[in-house]
Amino acid sequence: MTKKQTFTIQEINEIEICKLAGNLASLSLMGDIITLSGDLGVGKTVFARAFIKALKYEGHVPSPTFTLLQTYEIQPVPISHFDFYRVETPEEIFELGVEDLFLSGISLIEWPEKMGKFKPKDCLDLVLSYSKTEPETNRSLSLEYEVNWSERIKTIKARMGFEH
Repeated sequence: MTKKQTFTIQEINEIEICKLAGNLASLSLMGDIITLSGDLGVGKTVFARAFIKALKYEGHVPSPTFTLLQTYEIQPVPISHFDFYRVETPEEIFELGVEDLFLSGISLIEWPEKMGKFKPKDCLDLVLSYSKTEPETNRSLSLEYEVNWSERIKTIKARMGFEH
């Protein structure tokens, strides 16, 4: 198994998180799985909303904390937005039909650690944390990815001015 590559932005505000989400949405493909990790209130749902809105969804994008799943029939690729915060055991996620949804669209997963050993290996992992210097306005963001994401991450870095 190969080690995931990592790209980290030390200081990123909500506007930049939304811009990153839009760029990532424009490059995402059928079958992509993006996990969103971090503490409560750090911006996982903000990212998911911006991602979904960037794909021209015009309706309300609620947090799926209580429903566990919200689906968006966006063309050409539907989006499944999962929130596993309230999941007690990894086996519970299969009641949502995740296997089919993972294959038939793009999946955004908040609280992926709740999936345990069932978490897909080739997903893009986005990890948000509070900034050490400006926790009220900024976050630290890391993207951890397999080689299949490399070119897309390179494109995002260039679009956002983070090339190195």
